[in-house]
Amino acid sequence: MAQQKETISTLNDLIETLKDGQEGFRQAAEAVEDPELKSLFNECSLQRSRFAGELQREAIALGESKPEDSSSAAGALHRTWIDLKAAIAKRDNHAILAECERGEDSAVKGYQEAMEEENLAGPVRQIIARQYSEVKSAHDRIKQLRDATAS
Repeated sequence: MAQQKETISTLNDLIETLKDGQEGFRQAAEAVEDPELKSLFNECSLQRSRFAGELQREAIALGESKPEDSSSAAGALHRTWIDLKAAIAKRDNHAILAECERGEDSAVKGYQEAMEEENLAGPVRQIIARQYSEVKSAHDRIKQLRDATAS
């Protein structure tokens, strides 16, 4: 039972992280005019939504009647994505990419911490590992684009 509660807590933490990213990417997509960046940010936002839904279903399967369904109100990710708003106001693609990357740094860290949990059951661990791989890939792509716009 304690293991199950720990797993649900880990899932809920990741869901909050994903919801933060979903909203941050949505805002970034609205702020940029470059069609490639707009498409990338929309893809990332939709991916985060899909991943959150997948983790919510896992939490329900483990007995959680009401898994997380919103972003963190006071967490570090929220503060990171708040900085995105300042970059958006300037409509500076490099600054927007830099803030998205900072948000992604937090997401990558959250997934790494989740994978260090010793009590995660095999199927949950596999889902988290797969999502981590895709989140890390998106992070690296955003970082690469950020570096390319640093002129």
